[in-house]
Amino acid sequence: MKHLSVILFCFTLIFSAQSRAETILAVGDDDGVLQLAHWLYYTQAKNADDIDSVRDLDSRSWRRLTPAYHNRIGIDAFWVKFSFYNDNKIPIKRILSLANPHIDLASLYHVVNGEVIDRALMGNSLPFAQRPIISNHFIYPFNLEPNVTHTFYFRIETEGSAYLPLSLSSPKSFAKHVEFSSLTKGFQLGALTAIGLFSLFIAISSHSFSYRYYTGYVLSVTLLVATLEGFAFRFIWPQWPLLQKYMIPFLIPTTIFFALLFTEKVLQLKYHNLRMLRICRYGASFAVMLALVTPWLNYSLGLYINIISVLIVSAVLMGMAIIQALKGHKLAKLYTLAWSGMLVGSFVTCAMYLGLIELPVSHLTPLMLGLLFEIILMAAVLAIRYNDERKSKLKIEQEATIQAQRIREAREDALRVEAQSNEKLEQKVQERTLELEVALRELNEANQKLTEKATIDSLTGVKNRAAFDKRLLAEGRLSRRQQTPMALLMLDIDRFKSINDNHGHLAGDQTLRLIAKTLKEQLKRPGDLLSRFGGEEFAIILPNTDEEGAMQVAELIRQTISELPIRWKERSIPLTISIGVSAEIVDGEQDPTKLLEQADKALYRAKNEGRNRVMVYTESL
Repeated sequence: MKHLSVILFCFTLIFSAQSRAETILAVGDDDGVLQLAHWLYYTQAKNADDIDSVRDLDSRSWRRLTPAYHNRIGIDAFWVKFSFYNDNKIPIKRILSLANPHIDLASLYHVVNGEVIDRALMGNSLPFAQRPIISNHFIYPFNLEPNVTHTFYFRIETEGSAYLPLSLSSPKSFAKHVEFSSLTKGFQLGALTAIGLFSLFIAISSHSFSYRYYTGYVLSVTLLVATLEGFAFRFIWPQWPLLQKYMIPFLIPTTIFFALLFTEKVLQLKYHNLRMLRICRYGASFAVMLALVTPWLNYSLGLYINIISVLIVSAVLMGMAIIQALKGHKLAKLYTLAWSGMLVGSFVTCAMYLGLIELPVSHLTPLMLGLLFEIILMAAVLAIRYNDERKSKLKIEQEATIQAQRIREAREDALRVEAQSNEKLEQKVQERTLELEVALRELNEANQKLTEKATIDSLTGVKNRAAFDKRLLAEGRLSRRQQTPMALLMLDIDRFKSINDNHGHLAGDQTLRLIAKTLKEQLKRPGDLLSRFGGEEFAIILPNTDEEGAMQVAELIRQTISELPIRWKERSIPLTISIGVSAEIVDGEQDPTKLLEQADKALYRAKNEGRNRVMVYTESL
């Protein structure tokens, strides 16, 4: 029994060692395009930081690379290793291809006989021109000498899909494969672009919202597919690798946005189902938010959110289309058929990106097939709707022609009736005209009185603040035009609050009226303007007055007010005022306001220096 246990243990060790032993690929004359999936081994980057430490790892550190590991989004950095040799007697040329254009950074090390003979950096985080060979995929050409083992190490770092479709081919086979792939993808992108531009021209000529949204949907899908296939990075923004990272999280929500709005229009949800209309509108708003937010999130997280959003929106739109189709709407039936292809294709592609299923085709193949099917049928749906709208428009035009004829006949009848009544109307018009002239004359007189009243302060009887502002601008323009000085006086009653507190507000009102009357008596020229500026403040505009003349007027006013015998209920009220003066020739449009500010500063200085005084504005204030 003991010997049997030892034998089983040895057998287990041998089997384990064999299961971990690396398989080396023998390369023949021309094997076509050879997929390397069965010869790939991986180890996580945390096991080794650089090429030297990776080469020192023993076979137990390496595991066979399966799609279940790498066919996912946002996995940690890892190393991939594979080896092959030339079993021919002559050197041969081979091309190594990595057909995933979304790898952020792939560091390749070419090892022969234990020595690194070449290294290359590839990835869409680098400018496109830095690739060893200009291609949408990552290409590395090399020579295979007879009976020499070549080992390749790839360090893969990516936030997106880590899918590694590595292949080995001769230059001839590679050229055939590239030609066929370019023809297929070029046809797909060309068809999408042609449909998008055709729809754009129809949208411009017809002003149809349906075609506008369909154009946005097709063109955004076209740019998205071009980005996923690497054509956009190659031909549109080859020098901006950072843009490659932001475009996919931006274009997916943009496509969702236009798809939702197009669905709203083509299914005519505004007329058939308001709840579905609100779902489309809310979904479109959510898509706008995704387009603005997800490009700035972690790339993997943003991609997961967008993929799940695509699945949910596709299912919701399909459900709405089926419901409308069951209700008998003709366009909904065609839309359901068209969207079914897109639904199946997007579900399969998203599931492949999420690592849920594995198929022996490119991730984008199901999406492209479903997309072409859907876009072609959608174009047919739009054509049918456009034809229906054209017929409906023609019918409306015919009805409008008949209606116009009826209106014309009715107008002729009305003209006859109008001609008969014109004579009677002329008499009445003449009578009414005379009455109207009298009424207008009375109204004009009333309006003049009302306008004058609107410019008068109701308490003091002098001009109000609105009249002051208007006059200030007018006198400012006149001063600037004629280059004549203009003066402004700001007056404030000293300790006016104590009058209200000690004698009551009626006494304060009487004081304001008396001061206003006194100020009016002191202004001799017709062009001078006195106004109540606010509260216990008054303002005086003195056109064509210099600083010296303004000071004389201000001092006379101050002295006159201080000598006023003001009494209220047999009690004497002592009263003084403070005056700020500013005078200059107005030079600019804003100078009248500046003059007012200067006078106010001078008044503030007069109040601070003891009140009952006149203060002229100077630059030192």
